[in-house]
Amino acid sequence: MKDIISKLNDGGPVFTYTIMFLLLVIIVLFVKALVEKDFSKKSRSLIASLGWFALAWGYLGRTFGLIMAFDKIAAVGEITPELTAGGLKMALVGPLCGLTAFLVARLGILILQLKSKEETFA
Repeated sequence: MKDIISKLNDGGPVFTYTIMFLLLVIIVLFVKALVEKDFSKKSRSLIASLGWFALAWGYLGRTFGLIMAFDKIAAVGEITPELTAGGLKMALVGPLCGLTAFLVARLGILILQLKSKEETFA
């Protein structure tokens, strides 16, 4: 668990923890839709919007990570592997979290669509 929290901190807490919160909201909305048998387009649209937002937020974090890495390189005046690796790590964790949330949202939408079609044919 400490490793996961460490990686989330490496990716920029503002970005990664926001994405993890969005992932939690996506999961709660999906479970709520399943329990209440609410397979409406409104539920799927909300989950989709949150998934897209998490993805975009992750890539925004990547952009900030790269800018910070380049700023550090410019301040030092030379490129070291440690400096480059630190900036790249921050630049990659945010999009990874965003992609994870996006994929969970898409999977939830697919399941809700399948359940909706089962309800229609039943």
